[in-house]
Amino acid sequence: MTPMAIFDGHNDLLNDLWAAGDRMGAGFFAGRAGDIDLAKCRAGGFAGGFFAIWAPGRPEDAPDPMALERVFPAIAPDRARAATLEMAAILLRMARARPDAIRICTTADEIVTARAQGAIAAVMHIEGCEGIGPDLEELHLYHAAGLRSLGPVWSRDNIFGHGVPFRFPASPDTGPGLTQAGQRLVRECDALGILVDLSHLNEAGFWDVARISQKPLVVTHSAAHALTPATRNLTDRQLDAIAERDGIVGLNFGVQFLRADGIKNPDTGPEDLIRHLDYLLARLGERRVALGSDFDGAMMPGFMGSAAGLPKLVEAMRARGYGEDLIRRICWDNWIDLLRRVIG
Repeated sequence: MTPMAIFDGHNDLLNDLWAAGDRMGAGFFAGRAGDIDLAKCRAGGFAGGFFAIWAPGRPEDAPDPMALERVFPAIAPDRARAATLEMAAILLRMARARPDAIRICTTADEIVTARAQGAIAAVMHIEGCEGIGPDLEELHLYHAAGLRSLGPVWSRDNIFGHGVPFRFPASPDTGPGLTQAGQRLVRECDALGILVDLSHLNEAGFWDVARISQKPLVVTHSAAHALTPATRNLTDRQLDAIAERDGIVGLNFGVQFLRADGIKNPDTGPEDLIRHLDYLLARLGERRVALGSDFDGAMMPGFMGSAAGLPKLVEAMRARGYGEDLIRRICWDNWIDLLRRVIG
């Protein structure tokens, strides 16, 4: 049986390839130990998604990955610029080497065509804009290379705004909002047709984007704060604003954002994902909920394991009583409809 086609809101494959020194993306085509490679994608129905470029800080600055509270210091701009450029180049090389397998897509129509022709549709995304200066010159360069989505911050502060630290239980209201440079960035993204992702912004930054941007409010990989009160999750007030602006939320599969106890524990079943999907659907409606796995960037539930396990989540939706039309919307149609309205 052919698996349900899935468009995914977030993965960190490029960072993993970069960290491994795999500048050609060979591991993606030949098989690798992570959540995403070509074989796993095809086995699980992963047909496209946002491929994130994320510049890591120094390893010695990283807090305990299992802690309930993790605070990350700012990253040096020179380090961020180099890493951002190098990861973008990896994606460009992959798409040039194997257009039958993966393509950089800049419109919704290109995504649909790639799927029809058997290639994975990659939307280039920058997660945390430390590699972009306040004059935004790099933004225009990356846009020309295919960038169509970005998050102004990751979970650390930069010249554009303030990211939420990883805390549980805690509110996402953790500090001030966008800087003047961040406000210019949002306006320029609107003008260029670049989606602005609110996933790692603190609450004040979220409301600043809601005020400045004329586009739908988009959160590519998050979950419901009412069910799991982590700073990375969305409050009911934020969800209501996303619904009012006809935006979308991609459900994050990271176990610490799904479990009621906020613990990183792979012994997390499909019921936790379904619990959040139920809540998001009730709050946002059937046309504004999608998937945003965070493959290769977060601890996945053990029952799924990797992109190859996506059909298990689809089966859990069916077991919950979701109809096929709703499942298709969550897995594919809602993202495509949103992208038509934002990037074209």
